[in-house]
Amino acid sequence: MAFPFRSPRDTVGGITVFGRILDKIRHHAREGSLPDGYHLGFIEGKRTFDDRVCTLLGVSFEALTERVRQGGSDEEVLEWCFQNGRRPDDEHIRLFNGFMQKRGWRDEASEGLVQQRAEAGLAHREDIVTFFDLMDVEEGRKP
Repeated sequence: MAFPFRSPRDTVGGITVFGRILDKIRHHAREGSLPDGYHLGFIEGKRTFDDRVCTLLGVSFEALTERVRQGGSDEEVLEWCFQNGRRPDDEHIRLFNGFMQKRGWRDEASEGLVQQRAEAGLAHREDIVTFFDLMDVEEGRKP
């Protein structure tokens, strides 16, 4: 069986992580929970990728979740975000994607990446240098 969530590198409307968030919301609505180790929305005291995407788009995670549960394609949900939040220009999307793709590599999140890599039994994998890499490896994709 294929893993139920797409890679964080996959884009919808040019935005990384967005499609993965939609996958998690849909999976949770359908199954009633997420696989162990996964979360939706926010974690107390921590910025999450879900939170960062919602900030970029100017919508709350709760409103996004409600809209996804109403149905529609990825592109329709993204257009709803643009209409009810904000439509970032190409430069903001480029900067956002660059930040997200490199998260954990030589930044303040590096220590957390090393810890999560070890918790996943992947401490020996020096090729896992970003959180995107870690997600992809944990889900059976190449970094």
